[in-house]
Amino acid sequence: MNWATLDGQPTRIIAHRGASGDCPEHTMAAYDLGVAQGADVIEPDLVSTADHQLIARHDAWLSRSTDVAERPEFAERRRRGWGDLEDWWAADFTIAELGRLRARQPWPERDQSFMDATLPDFKSLLTWLIAQRPHTPIRLYPELKHPEEHEADGFDPTARLISDLEGSRMTGRESPVWVQCFRIEPLRRVRERIDNPVFALFESRHIDGAEWLRAQIHRHPWLDGFALPKSSLYGEHGYRLVQTAHELGKSVHTWTIRDDQVAEGFVSAAAELTRVFELGVDAVFCDFPGTAVRARSDWIMGHKIIPRDSAAEAGTVC
Repeated sequence: MNWATLDGQPTRIIAHRGASGDCPEHTMAAYDLGVAQGADVIEPDLVSTADHQLIARHDAWLSRSTDVAERPEFAERRRRGWGDLEDWWAADFTIAELGRLRARQPWPERDQSFMDATLPDFKSLLTWLIAQRPHTPIRLYPELKHPEEHEADGFDPTARLISDLEGSRMTGRESPVWVQCFRIEPLRRVRERIDNPVFALFESRHIDGAEWLRAQIHRHPWLDGFALPKSSLYGEHGYRLVQTAHELGKSVHTWTIRDDQVAEGFVSAAAELTRVFELGVDAVFCDFPGTAVRARSDWIMGHKIIPRDSAAEAGTVC
């Protein structure tokens, strides 16, 4: 069958923070399960540590997704940080200290029984990727988190990411490592220094239709594509956004589909995925990649899963 994606290939499934719906996010168990469930891409978020390394965490603070609050030896590390938030901050811990923590499932409605996972660092993930590649064409899609805030505190996460990729020989246009960020400047540095594929993330409030996207591409022609919230694509302008990007040779990724948090106007995550496939989105972030892989297989077989209901058909957004 013909896909409406930029390269005509099936929409790629991104295991968002690994298979984070089934395992605690950003753990090796979550990444391994994402591969086992058939995801094409594994997505780790990266924050800086006290010894200028990169650790896989969605948040720069630790209480949400680790057992740090239960560790009396670290009680005095709690402090007020960015946004006046009082918490434990990854930038106050070395890689070795963070290795003593255990991950926690941050979503209370999800399985809480998996309690003994450590926190992987980026170098370990690259080693894991190298071991995976002979068996599967899996890609890694790290997001640089809070680069400006880290730089203000004396860290340079972009330089560290570049150095780690150079050390692992994971650089260049054909590298299996893509890089994403909400900030343009780190992406520019990555592209100019090591030429890995780079994708700009945008929030809904910044997106203003196809002409806005055209202007972004004109301003940053070196970007490989854009990662947009699904709400920007489910409305009446979604098709034009994807079409405009494709006309100008850019990919569109979208985030995030979750089985247990279905967008308003859709009857299931499978119905959301149907919409994504119809639009020709090039890659989709999913907390439950197994669901997305099954939905894609159904689409390929000609079973278009569950049709959008009347609200989604009318363009209701999440």
